[in-house]
Amino acid sequence: MAIFARENQSVSLFSEALKNKYMNNISFYLDKRRKKDDGVYPIRIYLCHRKAIFVSTGLSAHEDEWEGKYISAKSRNARARNSMLRNILDRVETLVISLSKDKKLPFMSDKELAAAIREEISGEPAKKETFVDFIGRYAVKQKKENTKTVYLSTKEKVFQYDGNATFQTIDLNWLEGFDSWMEGNGLSVNSRSIHLRNIRTVFNEAIDNGETSFYPFRKFKIRKEETRKRSLSVDDLRVIRNYQGEDFIKEYQDMFMLMFYLIGVNSIDLYKASPDSIVDGRFEYKRSKTGRLFSIKVEPEAMEIIERYKGKEHLLYVEDLKDYRTYTYAMCRGLKKLGEVEVKGRGGKKERKPLFPDISTYWARHTWATIAASLDIPKETISAALGHEIGSRVTSIYIDFDQKKVDEANRKVMDYVLYGKE
Repeated sequence: MAIFARENQSVSLFSEALKNKYMNNISFYLDKRRKKDDGVYPIRIYLCHRKAIFVSTGLSAHEDEWEGKYISAKSRNARARNSMLRNILDRVETLVISLSKDKKLPFMSDKELAAAIREEISGEPAKKETFVDFIGRYAVKQKKENTKTVYLSTKEKVFQYDGNATFQTIDLNWLEGFDSWMEGNGLSVNSRSIHLRNIRTVFNEAIDNGETSFYPFRKFKIRKEETRKRSLSVDDLRVIRNYQGEDFIKEYQDMFMLMFYLIGVNSIDLYKASPDSIVDGRFEYKRSKTGRLFSIKVEPEAMEIIERYKGKEHLLYVEDLKDYRTYTYAMCRGLKKLGEVEVKGRGGKKERKPLFPDISTYWARHTWATIAASLDIPKETISAALGHEIGSRVTSIYIDFDQKKVDEANRKVMDYVLYGKE
């Protein structure tokens, strides 16, 4: 009982302190910066929350009518106008006390409090911006199309679950409910974590911009599931290179090997490369994901594939005919079909025994790194080859890594895979 009494006392003292803070600070202000055509100035109500807040009362006065807090008694309709101001003050004070008792006030931003006061003064509910609105605006601001697409996907998920959600209504229970809803709709742990991290990022953005002070992630932990390793063994990679399967898959096998020979280059960077991206025997490009510049020595095995699939407007013919997304999707589907095929029945239905049912273009990058590590190539060299930070971010700025080490590492990996040399 004593503990309960002390807790109630502390809450009471907290509310009283907030009440005193605001009650002593709420007042009226004649805004002389905004002179109207008829010579009057708007009267605003003022209070200090995190910073100064000024909200229009809808009333105005001449400069010689204003006595600091109210309109001079000698002014026209002074009694009625001052009565309206006192009524506004009472309503705003009551609102602040109510928000304080509900423990909402400490977490409100200036913008949110100003909106609540404006709504109280006008007597009309303001149009509340939903979280869906905010995340949509945040998505549009993203420069990278892929990033924009991911945030718009999160926006759609939030809309489906609770289209009227706001910063104030998204709390711990909401996040747990949203996570359960996504799970019930078949989303994996990692897919759910992407959407939850996006929501967290938008909250951080809104807090930085003074849009809200609510932050529901203090006690909510975003789970993440360890993904399976996406790398092939050396023997598997040799199968990719040499397997004599259906004719239409052969091109995809070559493209996968080319990505491997170019140290796991991303499909968008490879297929969008221009014909002049090879300079002095090196493939030079800026990685779309990070904006980092890469310069990879083009070994003869890689050049042979490039020459075979040479394009006119691009390095490879792929982007000349279709966009990289369509081709990459077709490539992944094709590689997943690599393996034995048996035609059965009169209709000639194909039954497949795929060798790599989960393969994707990303496996080339992971496979290169895994094989390089197995050959005892230093981690620093592998990191430099993949474009990762070397040591800490600060340390890597001062390291001018020797590109020759990366070239030698790539040649060593290729020789091991293609010719069994260690």
